[in-house]
Amino acid sequence: MLTNFTIARDQRFKAAVSGASISNVLGGYGTDQYIRDYEVELGKPWENPEPWIRVSYPFLHADRIKTPTLFLVGEKDFNVPALSSEQMYQALRSQGLDTQLVIYPGQFHGVRRPSFIRDRMQRYFDWYDARLKR
Repeated sequence: MLTNFTIARDQRFKAAVSGASISNVLGGYGTDQYIRDYEVELGKPWENPEPWIRVSYPFLHADRIKTPTLFLVGEKDFNVPALSSEQMYQALRSQGLDTQLVIYPGQFHGVRRPSFIRDRMQRYFDWYDARLKR
């Protein structure tokens, strides 16, 4: 979440990686395990929409993002479902931004398969290496 907020508010970064994140909290209502937490903290969206819109800032202001961003998520993540990363990826892609989305098959919130762990680390290095040399 913090990566997405940061790149939506600040354009000075040359590259970012966002793992298992949510940017459209309102659009993710009811899709993750945090529903009770959200309702206690923010209220129900139809009763109190303002804080839901406020915490959905990165998605609703995706047009302000200029940072090339790599999104990584596990296919079976029930903490933060892939839907959240897919939405943000599509928002950046629709603007023609340099972005990629990687969904690790069969993985949950924490990627556990050794080949996927290695792949994820290599993608971090490659993503930053390619964009920080510019």
